[in-house]
Amino acid sequence: MKKRIPTLRTSIFATGLLIAGVASAQTQSQPMQQATPPTQGTTATSPTQSTVHAGSTGANSATYSTAQGQVQVNSTMGSTPSAASPPAFEQLANGKKYISKQDADAYPPLANDFLYASHNGDRITKAQYERWVKNLN
Repeated sequence: MKKRIPTLRTSIFATGLLIAGVASAQTQSQPMQQATPPTQGTTATSPTQSTVHAGSTGANSATYSTAQGQVQVNSTMGSTPSAASPPAFEQLANGKKYISKQDADAYPPLANDFLYASHNGDRITKAQYERWVKNLN
């Protein structure tokens, strides 16, 4: 006769312990921490809710209650880049026949698009710059 391996009993016992542990963890109370009062433009909320208010500065803020206390998140719109016309190629090239990465840093929109304008190169020719300027509009 084969010796039985008590897998069914073991799994039922383990499942029972797991359920008991979960139930015990859910019923334990944790000490409440003193919450700071909400600041202007915010309200206190439960951990699953958030409230967004427009403050007097135009910024949005949200306050979340967590186990460690309240967390306030503030956000504002970033400044928009200048839409002024780009400088002349000669001004950026500084007398050279190309614009280097360091030269492009003088005009932030070009610095941001440097790899695109240079076709993944290390310099921008006058033709590439004129094509890039044409695509700006």
